[in-house]
Amino acid sequence: MAADRSGGRLAARVAELARERVDHRFKGLPPDADGLTVGELAAQRRDLFDGGFTTPVLALSAERLRHNLELMAAYSERHGLLFAPHGKTSMAPQLFARQLEYGAWGITLAVPHQVRVARAFGIQRVFLANELVDAAALRWLARELADDPGFEFVCYVDSVRGVELMDAALSAAGSVRPVDVVVELGAGASARTGVRTEAECAAVADAVAAASHLRLVGVAGYEGEVPDASPERVREWLQRLVALAVAFDGEGRFEGASIVVSAGGSAWFDAVAEVFAGIPPLSRPVSKVLRSGAYVSHDDGHYRRLTPFNRVASEGALEPAFLLWAQVVSRPNGEQAFVNAGKRDAAYDLDLPEVQVVRSAEGGVREADGVVLTALSDQHGWVRTEPGAELSVGDWVGMGLSHPCTSFDKWQLIPVVESDGTVVEFVRTYF
Repeated sequence: MAADRSGGRLAARVAELARERVDHRFKGLPPDADGLTVGELAAQRRDLFDGGFTTPVLALSAERLRHNLELMAAYSERHGLLFAPHGKTSMAPQLFARQLEYGAWGITLAVPHQVRVARAFGIQRVFLANELVDAAALRWLARELADDPGFEFVCYVDSVRGVELMDAALSAAGSVRPVDVVVELGAGASARTGVRTEAECAAVADAVAAASHLRLVGVAGYEGEVPDASPERVREWLQRLVALAVAFDGEGRFEGASIVVSAGGSAWFDAVAEVFAGIPPLSRPVSKVLRSGAYVSHDDGHYRRLTPFNRVASEGALEPAFLLWAQVVSRPNGEQAFVNAGKRDAAYDLDLPEVQVVRSAEGGVREADGVVLTALSDQHGWVRTEPGAELSVGDWVGMGLSHPCTSFDKWQLIPVVESDGTVVEFVRTYF
């Protein structure tokens, strides 16, 4: 199957974002830019530090963003994978557009609101990595499928009850196109969603076959939920997923032009590539869909430790693309300081921000030796300083962030910054 065909509509809608007015809704932006359009502000190419931006402010590296997009596009192509990056990481249509420009097959999402955002911007292929049983959302989906014959949508099913609810809602909505579904194989007895056994998977597939408005096109799951994950355990689960696809194909269960086999978070996509490479020939072409999403900005914590590129260095390396800049607002003693960024600004669900660089009020930049963030309040970061560490009220502190999924959702308009500090564009998010 070819890359997503969103084309002109997506480009036009993304271009419209540049016409949005800058005002008090967007934190960190220059107060004197109020009333300018986003495009006008970007065209001024202001400096992040001297151009009127206020702290805290989240910055996305232009060079590192481009590097990560290129790296994963090349990785997917090299391993024969169709790439549907998980858009819930950023919920940024501009980044969706770039991912598609780099050859992505489609965009993965998690809940109906996110699908509505994607469709508003013209995304033509959506993989919903969740079961959809909301009758109102299914009515909307039925209309979208009817109104746009080029719109392709696939979602999980993981229970007979869910299949029955979906079919009933689609029937009530007068659905004219079937909804493509994949049986989700759970990653273990204590995993998140997904069918726990192959026998139960077959029962769900039987329910789909009996439904009037659903079509079974493949199998899928999420290896990141494998209990006590290790390369061996993850590969074992992925082999079960492949075996399920082979068994279902042998039983003639699949419909559609190709068979979808999909997995892939951001921690084990090397195992996905390895196991999917061994999928045998089936009765129709196989669409091997990888769904990793955190790569787009990467991070300075969770994924930096777990990235598959740490295990297979020859494949390249992702680069953390975020820095959260805050300002030292209090230095009560020689061991303690406080910066003006807290839980409202920084991802903290997995790891605390990591202080990396300090920029003095005079503009000099140095490594943040002996400076450690130890806690977050709502609007303050607690900083411990070791003896001899340089840190003064007014200094800017640049912090790397863990878990990009909870970085993007705290900022609606994010400056994209070149290595010399020039702000060249702004990324709009929709959480």
